[in-house]
Amino acid sequence: MPLPVPASLGIFQSSSVEPMQVDAPPEENDTTEEEVYIVENPTLDLDAYISSYTGLAKLYRLIYIADHCPSLRIEALKMALSYVLTTYNINMYQTIHRKLLEAVGNSNLPDVTGGLNASVVPLDSQWIETKSKKAALKLEKLDTDLKNYKSNSIKESIRRGHDDLGDHYLDCGDLSNALKCYSRARDYCTSGKHVVNMCLNVIKVSVYLQNWSHVLTYVNKAEATPEVAEVNGKDANQLVLTKLKSAAGLAELATRKYKSAAKNFLQASFDHCDFPDLLSANNIAMYGGLCALASFDRQELLKHVISSSSFKLFLELEPQLRDIIFRFYESKYASCLKLLDEIKDNLLLDMYLAPHVQTLYTQIRNRALIQYFSPYLSADMNKMAAAFNTTVSGLEDELTLLILDNQIQARIDSHNKILYAKDVDQRSTTYEKAIRMGKEYQRRTIQLILRSAMLRNQIQVKSPPREGSQGLDVSVSPLNCTPRS
Repeated sequence: MPLPVPASLGIFQSSSVEPMQVDAPPEENDTTEEEVYIVENPTLDLDAYISSYTGLAKLYRLIYIADHCPSLRIEALKMALSYVLTTYNINMYQTIHRKLLEAVGNSNLPDVTGGLNASVVPLDSQWIETKSKKAALKLEKLDTDLKNYKSNSIKESIRRGHDDLGDHYLDCGDLSNALKCYSRARDYCTSGKHVVNMCLNVIKVSVYLQNWSHVLTYVNKAEATPEVAEVNGKDANQLVLTKLKSAAGLAELATRKYKSAAKNFLQASFDHCDFPDLLSANNIAMYGGLCALASFDRQELLKHVISSSSFKLFLELEPQLRDIIFRFYESKYASCLKLLDEIKDNLLLDMYLAPHVQTLYTQIRNRALIQYFSPYLSADMNKMAAAFNTTVSGLEDELTLLILDNQIQARIDSHNKILYAKDVDQRSTTYEKAIRMGKEYQRRTIQLILRSAMLRNQIQVKSPPREGSQGLDVSVSPLNCTPRS
């Protein structure tokens, strides 16, 4: 569910910021509509959880928890109120303070402990006035500096001036102007490193706005720069690549492309996962692990998750998720699904994951049912129901949906409660597979013979340069001639 984006501060309305056309308008994100739910019994350690975030990421997550968990509402809002005082975000301060007053007023605590109303500090008008003046003065200074840089035509200074303005607007909660300032820096980038920095800034604000198409657009732009595309070994580059893959994974998750999301999260480097203004390492573990469970087959799960030396480090941060993945792979479905139910409440307090929890859980359960039945020609539904901790009638309904969706090729004997696989001509299937493999081997052999003949006759086909070339450069050097240089 997109959180409301704070409106621009009044002091900025008359600011001399030139208009611009942002690459993509904010989109209507229909995929993030969520069911109305309340989490009653979370096991979340709020202090430990929220310490992994900074900036708007911290505030948005605290507000989301307050909106969906009555037992943590007052604590979350107090933490948010304390943190927002370190920023220039006046509108957010007023919103949080109003929510806190409402929460305390609506709480059902007995009067003897109810000095809570007294413990809520009144709205600090002095702080608002002071911060407004400081924000206005800082904006004026940054704007004046930028004009001076432009008059001197120093590209690097102009770029940094736009970035500084964007940082200030972001600290004030004015996401629209922050996005414009960061985007304007694009025209003054003089190196690939500058382009990447600009893309990362735009991606961060676009995530806050939940403009996912914009996120993916700028991830692709950043990945296309030589610094990211070619220099894969440097630590600085790994940090950038991890941030890009995590942002792309988040965007794919938000648009319900779970397999693509899993692939992106699995490319994150644990040693370079340091962007608390966006996501934590625990988030990458949870998002990547659940998306992989919902979309990967057994071979992919083993290769890319269980056997991954990099992602294994992420899973160490979430031991429950690690156990879930291993039990799923070991076909211990009852205990796997039970563990999933135990962590469900905490997942529903994650602002990006919550809208997808039910869908992911359904896909994981369906994949478990499919894997359970795949080796058999028939299965006793009573034993199958026991394995999945459900009733036979409930299991029958689930299997019916899978059969109608062509995910299981089977038929149900409702009287005897037996699931039968559809008859398949094993001999024909084997012959067809053998013919396909034979054709593939034949194709590869022809390619190898052709390559060998070209090498033997010293025929070289060179790809054209990136610019200025119209065709392939073909050179032929017979065996009795000296090869051309």
